[in-house]
Amino acid sequence: MANIATTEYTAHQTSIPGLLFFDVTQVDDARGFFQEKYQKAKLVAAGMPESFTVVQNSLSYNKDAGVTRGFHAEPWEKYITVVKGKAFGAWVDLRKGESFGRVETFEITPNTAVFLPRGVGNAFQTLEPETYYLYSVNSHWSADNYDQYCFVNLADSEINMNWPISLDTSVLSERDKNHPALKEITPLELN
Repeated sequence: MANIATTEYTAHQTSIPGLLFFDVTQVDDARGFFQEKYQKAKLVAAGMPESFTVVQNSLSYNKDAGVTRGFHAEPWEKYITVVKGKAFGAWVDLRKGESFGRVETFEITPNTAVFLPRGVGNAFQTLEPETYYLYSVNSHWSADNYDQYCFVNLADSEINMNWPISLDTSVLSERDKNHPALKEITPLELN
Protein backbone atom coordinates (compact mmCIF):
# COMPACT_ATOMS: atom_id res chain seq x y z
CA MET A 1 0.00 0.00 0.00
CA ALA A 2 1.33 3.41 -0.95
CA ASN A 3 2.03 5.91 1.81
CA ILE A 4 0.08 8.91 0.49
CA ALA A 5 -0.91 11.87 2.67
CA THR A 6 -4.67 12.39 2.98
CA THR A 7 -7.23 14.33 4.99
CA GLU A 8 -7.58 13.35 8.65
CA TYR A 9 -10.39 14.27 11.07
CA THR A 10 -9.97 14.65 14.82
CA ALA A 11 -13.18 15.07 16.85
CA HIS A 12 -13.55 17.04 20.08
CA GLN A 13 -16.52 16.57 22.42
CA THR A 14 -18.36 19.65 23.70
CA SER A 15 -20.58 20.45 26.68
CA ILE A 16 -23.65 20.17 24.42
CA PRO A 17 -24.55 16.49 23.95
CA GLY A 18 -24.00 15.40 20.33
CA LEU A 19 -22.29 18.63 19.21
CA LEU A 20 -18.86 17.73 17.81
CA PHE A 21 -16.03 19.98 16.67
CA PHE A 22 -13.48 18.56 14.19
CA ASP A 23 -9.96 19.53 13.24
CA VAL A 24 -9.52 18.75 9.52
CA THR A 25 -6.12 18.44 7.87
CA GLN A 26 -5.24 19.25 4.28
CA VAL A 27 -2.46 18.10 1.97
CA ASP A 28 -0.30 20.97 0.69
CA ASP A 29 2.11 21.00 -2.24
CA ALA A 30 3.46 23.43 -4.84
CA ARG A 31 0.07 23.52 -6.65
CA GLY A 32 -1.91 24.53 -3.55
CA PHE A 33 -3.79 22.05 -1.37
CA PHE A 34 -6.27 19.19 -1.42
CA GLN A 35 -8.82 18.44 1.28
CA GLU A 36 -11.77 16.11 1.65
CA LYS A 37 -14.46 18.47 3.00
CA TYR A 38 -16.76 15.57 3.89
CA GLN A 39 -15.67 11.93 3.98
CA LYS A 40 -18.28 9.87 5.79
CA ALA A 41 -16.19 6.82 6.72
CA LYS A 42 -13.43 8.94 8.25
CA LEU A 43 -15.91 11.18 10.07
CA VAL A 44 -17.78 8.20 11.50
CA ALA A 45 -14.47 6.69 12.65
CA ALA A 46 -13.74 10.03 14.38
CA GLY A 47 -17.12 10.04 16.18
CA MET A 48 -19.85 11.40 13.91
CA PRO A 49 -23.07 9.32 14.01
CA GLU A 50 -23.15 6.74 11.22
CA SER A 51 -26.86 7.45 10.72
CA PHE A 52 -26.10 10.94 9.31
CA THR A 53 -26.77 10.81 5.56
CA VAL A 54 -26.42 13.96 3.48
CA VAL A 55 -29.39 14.84 1.23
CA GLN A 56 -28.68 18.54 0.64
CA ASN A 57 -25.63 20.83 0.56
CA SER A 58 -26.13 24.56 0.99
CA LEU A 59 -23.59 27.34 0.59
CA SER A 60 -23.89 30.71 2.32
CA TYR A 61 -21.76 33.37 0.63
CA ASN A 62 -21.02 36.28 2.95
CA LYS A 63 -19.59 39.37 1.28
CA ASP A 64 -18.45 41.29 4.37
CA ALA A 65 -16.95 40.64 7.78
CA GLY A 66 -19.66 40.96 10.42
CA VAL A 67 -22.44 39.17 8.56
CA THR A 68 -24.35 37.42 11.34
CA ARG A 69 -26.99 34.70 10.89
CA GLY A 70 -29.01 32.65 13.39
CA PHE A 71 -29.91 31.25 15.93
CA HIS A 72 -31.84 28.63 13.94
CA ALA A 73 -32.67 25.07 15.02
CA GLU A 74 -34.26 22.88 12.38
CA PRO A 75 -35.54 19.29 12.64
CA TRP A 76 -32.39 17.87 11.05
CA GLU A 77 -28.68 17.39 11.68
CA LYS A 78 -25.97 19.49 10.02
CA TYR A 79 -22.33 19.13 9.10
CA ILE A 80 -20.77 22.60 8.85
CA THR A 81 -17.47 23.87 7.47
CA VAL A 82 -15.99 26.95 5.82
CA VAL A 83 -14.62 26.73 2.28
CA LYS A 84 -12.91 30.14 2.34
CA GLY A 85 -12.67 32.77 5.06
CA LYS A 86 -13.34 32.50 8.78
CA ALA A 87 -16.43 32.55 10.98
CA PHE A 88 -17.23 32.67 14.68
CA GLY A 89 -19.71 29.84 15.26
CA ALA A 90 -22.16 29.82 18.16
CA TRP A 91 -24.56 27.09 19.25
CA VAL A 92 -27.27 26.95 21.90
CA ASP A 93 -29.05 23.77 22.97
CA LEU A 94 -32.79 24.27 22.48
CA ARG A 95 -33.78 20.70 23.36
CA LYS A 96 -35.80 19.92 26.45
CA GLY A 97 -33.50 18.65 29.20
CA GLU A 98 -30.68 19.63 31.50
CA SER A 99 -28.52 21.09 28.73
CA PHE A 100 -31.27 23.50 27.52
CA GLY A 101 -29.72 26.95 27.04
CA ARG A 102 -26.14 25.67 27.15
CA VAL A 103 -23.86 27.55 24.72
CA GLU A 104 -20.69 26.60 22.82
CA THR A 105 -18.57 28.73 20.48
CA PHE A 106 -15.74 27.89 18.07
CA GLU A 107 -13.92 29.57 15.23
CA ILE A 108 -14.71 27.82 11.95
CA THR A 109 -12.02 27.86 9.26
CA PRO A 110 -11.31 25.70 6.22
CA ASN A 111 -9.47 23.36 8.62
CA THR A 112 -12.33 22.82 11.05
CA ALA A 113 -15.85 21.41 10.90
CA VAL A 114 -18.83 20.97 13.21
CA PHE A 115 -21.45 18.25 13.53
CA LEU A 116 -24.72 19.72 14.83
CA PRO A 117 -27.44 17.44 16.25
CA ARG A 118 -31.15 18.16 15.77
CA GLY A 119 -32.53 20.73 18.18
CA VAL A 120 -29.34 22.72 18.67
CA GLY A 121 -29.56 26.32 17.46
CA ASN A 122 -26.87 27.39 15.03
CA ALA A 123 -25.53 30.91 14.46
CA PHE A 124 -22.40 32.36 12.93
CA GLN A 125 -20.67 35.67 12.33
CA THR A 126 -18.13 36.14 9.55
CA LEU A 127 -14.72 37.35 10.68
CA GLU A 128 -13.37 37.96 7.18
CA PRO A 129 -14.87 39.25 3.96
CA GLU A 130 -15.61 36.68 1.24
CA THR A 131 -16.47 33.88 3.68
CA TYR A 132 -18.09 30.79 2.17
CA TYR A 133 -20.00 28.78 4.83
CA LEU A 134 -20.94 25.29 3.64
CA TYR A 135 -23.42 23.04 5.40
CA SER A 136 -24.77 19.60 4.62
CA VAL A 137 -28.04 18.36 6.08
CA ASN A 138 -29.91 15.06 6.34
CA SER A 139 -33.34 16.49 5.46
CA HIS A 140 -34.51 18.90 2.78
CA TRP A 141 -35.34 22.48 3.70
CA SER A 142 -38.99 23.30 3.05
CA ALA A 143 -41.04 26.43 3.67
CA ASP A 144 -43.93 24.06 4.48
CA ASN A 145 -42.00 22.84 7.54
CA TYR A 146 -41.08 26.31 8.82
CA ASP A 147 -43.35 25.93 11.87
CA GLN A 148 -41.14 23.04 13.06
CA TYR A 149 -38.07 25.30 13.25
CA CYS A 150 -37.04 27.06 16.46
CA PHE A 151 -35.34 30.45 16.63
CA VAL A 152 -33.66 32.52 19.34
CA ASN A 153 -32.57 36.15 19.24
CA LEU A 154 -28.87 36.72 18.58
CA ALA A 155 -28.79 39.49 21.22
CA ASP A 156 -30.62 37.52 23.93
CA SER A 157 -29.38 38.69 27.34
CA GLU A 158 -29.77 35.21 28.89
CA ILE A 159 -27.44 33.68 26.30
CA ASN A 160 -25.13 36.71 26.70
CA MET A 161 -23.15 35.99 23.54
CA ASN A 162 -19.93 37.94 23.21
CA TRP A 163 -19.94 38.46 19.42
CA PRO A 164 -16.47 39.40 18.07
CA ILE A 165 -18.07 42.16 15.97
CA SER A 166 -20.80 44.15 17.71
CA LEU A 167 -24.30 43.31 16.51
CA ASP A 168 -24.86 47.08 16.25
CA THR A 169 -22.40 47.21 13.34
CA SER A 170 -23.09 43.74 11.92
CA VAL A 171 -25.14 42.83 8.86
CA LEU A 172 -28.32 41.00 10.00
CA SER A 173 -31.62 40.14 8.38
CA GLU A 174 -34.77 41.71 9.81
CA ARG A 175 -36.04 38.23 10.57
CA ASP A 176 -32.96 37.35 12.65
CA LYS A 177 -33.18 40.67 14.53
CA ASN A 178 -36.73 39.83 15.63
CA HIS A 179 -36.42 36.25 16.87
CA PRO A 180 -37.79 35.61 20.40
CA ALA A 181 -35.76 35.48 23.60
CA LEU A 182 -34.70 32.10 25.01
CA LYS A 183 -37.18 32.43 27.90
CA GLU A 184 -40.03 32.86 25.36
CA ILE A 185 -39.51 29.61 23.46
CA THR A 186 -40.76 26.13 24.28
CA PRO A 187 -37.84 23.67 24.49
CA LEU A 188 -37.87 21.20 21.61
CA GLU A 189 -39.01 17.67 22.35
CA LEU A 190 -37.38 15.35 19.83
CA ASN A 191 -38.01 11.64 19.46
